[in-house]
Amino acid sequence: MNYSLLLNDIRKTMPALELRENEPMAGHCSFKIGGPAAAMALPRSAEELEGLCAHLRAAGVRPLLIGNGTNILPPDEGLDRFVIVTCPGAGRAEVSGDTLTAECGATLAAAAMAAAEAGLTGLEFAHGIPGSVGGGVIMNAGAYGGELKDAVAQTEYLDEDLVRRTITGPEHEFSYRHSVFSGREAVLLRTRFALTPGDRDAIQGKMRELAAKRRASQPLEMPSAGSTFKRPAGGYASALIDQAGLRGCSIGGAQVSEKHAGFVVNTGSATCADVLRLMEHIQKTVYARSGVALEPEVLVLGR
Repeated sequence: MNYSLLLNDIRKTMPALELRENEPMAGHCSFKIGGPAAAMALPRSAEELEGLCAHLRAAGVRPLLIGNGTNILPPDEGLDRFVIVTCPGAGRAEVSGDTLTAECGATLAAAAMAAAEAGLTGLEFAHGIPGSVGGGVIMNAGAYGGELKDAVAQTEYLDEDLVRRTITGPEHEFSYRHSVFSGREAVLLRTRFALTPGDRDAIQGKMRELAAKRRASQPLEMPSAGSTFKRPAGGYASALIDQAGLRGCSIGGAQVSEKHAGFVVNTGSATCADVLRLMEHIQKTVYARSGVALEPEVLVLGR
């Protein structure tokens, strides 16, 4: 694929769209790891995203969509693909009555703040989740006892044939870190959250409380992809990793966080290879000690 020609072609029909060539993935993921993507687009609205997908489909290109990059690990050698980044913070989040409608590129933090400003409760837990609304819905993001499944009422998306569709409530098939969109090539456009009127000061106070708890317990000052492994049945990955004596264990620039054993962090020079080797070591060691097979929560790109 000649991505230079493709990008030039897109510029002719979508001159306002931000396009980049050989763009380092390290700048688009919270791990700060990854070589260059052959081509990249950063649409700033659901309409721009939809138009771009139609253009790429006509060109026979299957893009890779990412959001805020908080749950991915790109390869060191880069990606020979067209990557679409739903521009962080560019998506709209608007309140009408007791509902909040957010575009997929909006951050969960922005959506939670918009709800709080309107005196709506139900998204306080999402304020500290660093990902986008689209990525959050796909994996049913959650924290501190809350999950998006508790608030999502409707999602508008493009199916694999780029036909615009809408699903509601149970049709999302939410479960732990899973939704009907998991593993599919659907393109999420916007989601509507059904919330409840509440006291704005109390809502904002709860958000501050959760933020303080997060800062105290998680290594937010270091690049990572959040929880590295999914929660196993009947326990917590962080506890199993800690009990296996792996807190602080490092391979290359990747390290099991001293602050929270459930996080693998980039100490400054970690490569994708370092992280993968450390994750494999953690899985083998935990399994040998407890018989529990840890499943990665981080999505490794290029596999």
